[in-house]
Amino acid sequence: MTATDPALTALAHSWSALSLLHSRIESRIERALQAAHSLSVREYSLLDVLSRQHDGEGGHLQMRQVAEAVVLSQSATTRLVTRLEDRGLLARYLCPTDRRGIYTDVSESGRVLLEEARPTNDAALRAALDEAALDPQLAPLVTAMEQLDASPRLLGRPV
Repeated sequence: MTATDPALTALAHSWSALSLLHSRIESRIERALQAAHSLSVREYSLLDVLSRQHDGEGGHLQMRQVAEAVVLSQSATTRLVTRLEDRGLLARYLCPTDRRGIYTDVSESGRVLLEEARPTNDAALRAALDEAALDPQLAPLVTAMEQLDASPRLLGRPV
């Protein structure tokens, strides 16, 4: 295959379309969450991921797992956790069985904010997808996304 190979060109165009769809969705959700709840997309995602933890086997995520779930580096995730902890939305505590482990959990005020923000996030996502579906280049991606079985396991979240 060469750089001018039609298969590579088609793949590059598909990647560009996917990137464009992601950018439009994230931008729409970012504006909505900031305006209504003073939350960024990353902050909302972190609260959402951490709110799905549970006390059972494998229920609490290590920082590495949290970073993977919110698609950030570990250092960026740590900074984000610190920011939300400073706002009183998260709390860190030592693992009861391994004193080297530090867990992060959503505080009560974080849970309240997350529940208030969830409809805003969902409505912005729906609006972004509806708008993208009108674009012939993005419509197939919207269809594929709507048909995707995005189970919690697939997204790296606890079940």
